[in-house]
Amino acid sequence: MSNGPHAKLAELGLELPEVVPPVASYVPAVQSGQHVYVSGQLPMAEGKLLATGKVGNGVSAEQAKDLAERCALNALAAIDALVGLENVVKIVKLTGFVASATGFTGQPAVINGASDLLGAVFGEAGRHARSAVGVAELPLDAPVEVELIVEVA
Repeated sequence: MSNGPHAKLAELGLELPEVVPPVASYVPAVQSGQHVYVSGQLPMAEGKLLATGKVGNGVSAEQAKDLAERCALNALAAIDALVGLENVVKIVKLTGFVASATGFTGQPAVINGASDLLGAVFGEAGRHARSAVGVAELPLDAPVEVELIVEVA
C-alpha cells in the first residue's frame, strides 16, 4: 500500500470531504508560486456546522479539538482539489482561531487537533509553524477556524 497522504488518511479511517463552498466573497484556496494559501476553514460537514458557540462555555475543549481536526480535513480537501495532496512538500504555517469564552486559555490544546492530523498525514513534512489565537466571534458562530500555508512541488 502507498504511503502517500490519501493512504495515510485511509489508515486513520478518514476520507476527504467535498470542498466546503465559500460563505462569502473568496475562494477556498489559491496557489501563488510554490505555495498554496488555504482560506479559513470552519468545522463543516455536508454543508452544516458541526457545532456552534464558545469554547469553554457550551463547547468543551475536547470537542473543539475534534472540530479543529475537521477544519484541517476541510483544508486538505481544498488543497487536494487545487493541486493534489501528493504535491504537498511541506505544511508551512497553520493559524487556528478559537471562539473563546471569557477566561478560556486552552487555545493551543484545541488547535492541536489540526496540527496532530497534519503530522499524522504528512509525517515530518506536516510539522509547521503555528499560531493559536483566541477570538470573541467567528463566522456563523463557529467555535474554531483553521487556515494553512502549504509549500507544493
